[in-house]
Amino acid sequence: MLKLDWGLRALAGAGLLLWGSLAAGGAAAQDAEAVLKARCAECHERLPDGGLNRITNMRKTPEGWHMTIVRMDIMHGVKTSPEEQRALVKFLADRQGLAPEETASYRYILERTPNIVEDIPADGDVGTLCARCHSFARIALQRREANEWLKLAHFHLGQWPTAEYQAMSRDRRWWEIVSTETPKQLGQMFPLKTKAWGDWLKQPKAPLDGTWRVAGHRPGVGSYGGTMVVKKTGQDTYAVSYDLMTADGKPLKGAGESIVYTGYEWRGTAKLGNEEVSEVFAVSKDGKSMRGRWFLDVSEIGGTMTAVRDGSTAVLGMSRPYVKAGETARVTVWGAGLGPSIDLGRGVTAQVVAKGADHVVVDVKAAPDAAPGLRDVTSGQAKGKGIFAVYRSVDTVRVEPAFAIARVGGNGGKTPKIPAQFEAVGYINGPDGKPGTDDDVRIGPMPASWSFDNNGEVAQQMEDAKFAGAMEANGLFMPAGAGPNPQRAYGTNNVGDLLIKAAVKDGGATVEGEGRLIVTVQRWNDPPIR
Repeated sequence: MLKLDWGLRALAGAGLLLWGSLAAGGAAAQDAEAVLKARCAECHERLPDGGLNRITNMRKTPEGWHMTIVRMDIMHGVKTSPEEQRALVKFLADRQGLAPEETASYRYILERTPNIVEDIPADGDVGTLCARCHSFARIALQRREANEWLKLAHFHLGQWPTAEYQAMSRDRRWWEIVSTETPKQLGQMFPLKTKAWGDWLKQPKAPLDGTWRVAGHRPGVGSYGGTMVVKKTGQDTYAVSYDLMTADGKPLKGAGESIVYTGYEWRGTAKLGNEEVSEVFAVSKDGKSMRGRWFLDVSEIGGTMTAVRDGSTAVLGMSRPYVKAGETARVTVWGAGLGPSIDLGRGVTAQVVAKGADHVVVDVKAAPDAAPGLRDVTSGQAKGKGIFAVYRSVDTVRVEPAFAIARVGGNGGKTPKIPAQFEAVGYINGPDGKPGTDDDVRIGPMPASWSFDNNGEVAQQMEDAKFAGAMEANGLFMPAGAGPNPQRAYGTNNVGDLLIKAAVKDGGATVEGEGRLIVTVQRWNDPPIR
């Protein structure tokens, strides 16, 4: 079983210091090449150019290469130690990885962002044939020529022979399509050789040590910001310390370690406060910024982060991204190179209360006639475009995500409960004056009262809302325990189809929004790339 704490944390976790020593100087490449020869060359023949058949013919992310190595162990009995796996992943990801442009549209799967609805290309059968068992991003984060994609199709048929008879396969000439048309299409969409990869191999990679200014948002908890100090400990390995502040002004400190693959793929572990987190960030091509997501062992719980080097000028985030016309709010602005004051545009004043190296605290007051809509935030030369909202009334509330999945767990079993985190996000109508259209203006996450109910007649008959779990005050739905429940009809699991409701107070009015949650059974196979 591929569990997250085995997959991702093997790349950036308990073995990081050992990995750092492997990466020092030229020893890493020599050790990895020795492992390739000892563990891989017996089955993968040496090619005239010195590469190994099949291995040389593809490019993958660090997680992708690690999944391949683990599969060789599970299916073919190739025994590699954790140290050897780390050496191989580093070696292969650096030399046969993906360029920043090639991963940009699919970061969500690497960052384990929950409840994403993928945008799958409509042309051809790739989405239907390849993305019904796993994410489309899992395909899009590999690069092969058409003949290598064909070999992957043969592998799928050999490993899962019933694939041909499943829904969305048996209604078409499945094998004819996947052995002729699909490899050609994939070879065109995701080829082995690209200009982006060739250019990235040639580009010098910036060292990442130094001071960084950061900001981010954790759904259900709020925004945060502060400073990250990065110290080089070896080739592509770093020690990290955090000095952060939460939206309510409380300090949040932490420390961790990281390794960088392919020149920009930051993978780290850290302890923030009393929580152990994993980090998946992407460094910009010029090495001046990075962004990504961090998460707990249950990866559905986490937050986003954006960082820029100290010495830059940027407004990165705010503790509260909105104010109501006619009202006052205390707001912390986080960024780099901030000036002595904050400008939020016409009709809004910002009186400075406190200032630090990475933040400015202001009392924001919006005039009763302040124009509603998004505002730029300016502080000296630093600017955040359209990140602050002024509103007169909340027109609609959307529950985000609109559709989510939670999973029962625990109850004596080893698989934990998988919760779902919701936020109530306020919106104002756009120029068309209609709610729920593309021009609506996002105010931001707002305090809400949460509840849930049965969604539909079957859920009502089965009393799903009674058994499926409980909602916490911050919008976190915690599912019930796993296993058959003798108190339910048919003694079934504590699964359910639920309607999630958020009620936001806006003056004397209450504005409500709804979302949907499916509480389902455990997921037994949870690889680094789903």
